[in-house]
Amino acid sequence: MAAEKLRDLSQPIDVVLLDATVEAFYATGSKEERAAADNILRNLKANPDTWLQVVHILQNTRSTHTKYFALQVLEGVIKYRWNALPVDQRDGMKNYISEVIVQLSRDETSFRSERLYVNKLNVTLVQIVKHEWPVKWKSFIPDLVQAAKTSETICENCMAILKLLSEEVFDFSRGEMTQQKIKELKESLNSEFQLIHELCLYVLSASQRQELIRATLSALHAYLSWIPLGYIFESPLLETLLKFFPVPAYRNLALQCLSEVAALNFGNFYSAQYVKMYSIFMKQLQEMLPLNLNIPEAYLAGSSEEQAFIQNVALFFTSFFKSHIKVLESAPENISLLLAGLGYLISISYVDDTEVFKVCLDYWNSLVSELFGLHHHVGHPALTPDLFGLQMAFLPRTADAVRSEAGERQKIYSDPMSKLRGLMVSRMAKPEEVIIVEDENGNIVRETMKDNDVLVQYKIM
Repeated sequence: MAAEKLRDLSQPIDVVLLDATVEAFYATGSKEERAAADNILRNLKANPDTWLQVVHILQNTRSTHTKYFALQVLEGVIKYRWNALPVDQRDGMKNYISEVIVQLSRDETSFRSERLYVNKLNVTLVQIVKHEWPVKWKSFIPDLVQAAKTSETICENCMAILKLLSEEVFDFSRGEMTQQKIKELKESLNSEFQLIHELCLYVLSASQRQELIRATLSALHAYLSWIPLGYIFESPLLETLLKFFPVPAYRNLALQCLSEVAALNFGNFYSAQYVKMYSIFMKQLQEMLPLNLNIPEAYLAGSSEEQAFIQNVALFFTSFFKSHIKVLESAPENISLLLAGLGYLISISYVDDTEVFKVCLDYWNSLVSELFGLHHHVGHPALTPDLFGLQMAFLPRTADAVRSEAGERQKIYSDPMSKLRGLMVSRMAKPEEVIIVEDENGNIVRETMKDNDVLVQYKIM
């Protein structure tokens, strides 16, 4: 009876009955009731007309599970049938979802209590935007920025939408959109980023609300890897990020943003700004994490937030050094700060955490290969140093290996390299284990015990 009534979509669906069916599936039903409810819900999802009931369902249900079910139905239509729908139906749904988001995020109480539902609505809106913007919804970014200025909670949610949009276009769109569509969205996002940039700077300079500042830093992090460098270095943005770095509530988010900036490399045009950024960062870090601190012990005793901070520090240093270490070493006045940064990285490398060590090990491998000319010895195994140059003192040197520039660089890094050798000895991964066993036929055979992660580390080291 219930199934037949719910299948009849010629009239508004019975939301009370739908709520009971959904709850039977998720919570209250027996095994048989759950199976029956699952069958009903599957049939509703498969019905091409169910999506026309979505607004009615969302307006009349109080069940969170039912709201999610309705949005799942809608997301299926957006993904597979959106462009085939009449314009008035597309516009109606687009406007309704936008209005519900604004309504719920305008009020602090409803925004916090319905946060998961708002997040689901945000995802649905971004899926619509991927079809409608920029051609059919040219004003989307200006509309969003304008809405953000009406209240701090709406602004916080707008930042969440902007973050989702960047992630969808740049990270998750592969396989769901054509390359032409992805290119179109990227170009539109790039051309309108000035509005987003201005909004973020305004929030970070004017707001005192912790949740809003965190949401803004999180949104910025999603954009920093691809926006034009002028938005970073020819505006107060970098200075603002460095201002938030020492604040405990924001330091991890600010540091993630700084790491994105550190990883960018477009030649020497902004070298002076990178040196200034690094100098300020080091001064602040030494106040937060003194050089004489036992970082492995601090990591072990720290909270998850403090552990994440140490890992983020490692990511910053490895990102910065991979792209800009030569800028630092080229000026004598920067050498001490460079060596201090490497000192931090060596100390962090002793942290008893595999993921942290992987981050550090990857950089040490890169630095040593660069310093000791690994790339000059391709095809000459006898002249190839092992990692960290442990054999360098005993190898015959070719003309290429003793270039003056290489020699000078090795002198700069002699102390860190010495400490690095000690680190590698203490953290050396075990090789592949071989055990001797007797097989089922009574033969003595060798078996290997493989741990792929450990083997990768061993081969690098």
